[in-house]
Amino acid sequence: MKITRIETCGLRGATPEGGWSNELRPDDVVHTLVAVHTDEGVTGVGSAFTTEDLVRGAVDLLLPHLVGQDPVEVERIAETLHQTAFWMGRGGSLTHATSAIDIALWDIAGQALGQPVGRLLGGRHRNRVRPYASVLMDEAGPMTDNLTALVEQGFTAFKIGWWKFGRVDAATDERTVAAARAAIGDRLLAVDAGGSEGFFPGDLAWAKRTARMLADYDVAWFEEALAPDDLNGFAELRAGSPVPISGGEVLTRRQSFTPYLQRRAFDIVQPDTTKGGGLSESRRIGWEAQDLGIRLIPHGWNTAVGLAADLQLSSALVSTDLVEYKTGSAYVDDLVAESWRLDDDGYLDIPSGPGLGVSLDPEAVGKYGTRPAFADPMA
Repeated sequence: MKITRIETCGLRGATPEGGWSNELRPDDVVHTLVAVHTDEGVTGVGSAFTTEDLVRGAVDLLLPHLVGQDPVEVERIAETLHQTAFWMGRGGSLTHATSAIDIALWDIAGQALGQPVGRLLGGRHRNRVRPYASVLMDEAGPMTDNLTALVEQGFTAFKIGWWKFGRVDAATDERTVAAARAAIGDRLLAVDAGGSEGFFPGDLAWAKRTARMLADYDVAWFEEALAPDDLNGFAELRAGSPVPISGGEVLTRRQSFTPYLQRRAFDIVQPDTTKGGGLSESRRIGWEAQDLGIRLIPHGWNTAVGLAADLQLSSALVSTDLVEYKTGSAYVDDLVAESWRLDDDGYLDIPSGPGLGVSLDPEAVGKYGTRPAFADPMA
């Protein structure tokens, strides 16, 4: 089997708010699907957390290292892409695009071998995993209504993030967390400060005070409490925090995570498989984290393909017992042929079919994709 061509397809029309300084609009393209085609008719699909123009440019640059290669040799190909990117933007859009290609290659390998990707990644420690409903913070009324509806849908874990948190005053921070805790009862609650927003004002002193407040509300973890590059700050915060500290969603390549892991800067590390290097890199990060007693819970504010990849990853890593579920996004809820369904315990089944175990819904791709025929492997 040989790789013959690669296609891209941006998603627009239902892009959810992202909490960014310059807020996203529905037609902004920040998620791009990638299809890797082969000469035997097997096609794999991946997802990149990057606009389509950048992904397409990266694919053009990387294409000579892909066409004609055996797609089942996933990690050799992915590492070749990383190694050839030193001079052309390694760690940025090239790595984001490589993430999507890597996911698609694992999808092909699973289809070719008749196995779910999680088994190829090392074996399935679990057949289902608990998703946490991920929502942006808001005024108490709308946020409470949203969380209450999600409880009724069967979610048992939640994360609230961004908005005014850490950007107004301590009273606003605590009032927001208190409202969320009241809405969901004793279910799992995590809090995301959104420290990767441009010019985030929260400093180490604020993060330490806020961590103590969050402990009073039994918060499961405090995410992105500082700007992503503040390694020393994260290490100091984590050493004295009464709640677990998490981060890493904007880091790319396993080498960028190593200093944070070795300094014990995180209790929970959160690579985004759609930009950090794909499943190959997430697995390696997970292995290193496990040896240091650090959990991996993937960042998943992306697409249904990203969620499918995270589900497979969670089956292959012994301590990855949660995945992020971006609620209210058509790119997550509608993009695959079979809708995601919570079981009676609030868990998602991890697909057991070959590859990622999901297929794209042509109608949804036609509605939201920049290339409507993308879901047709023969197009």
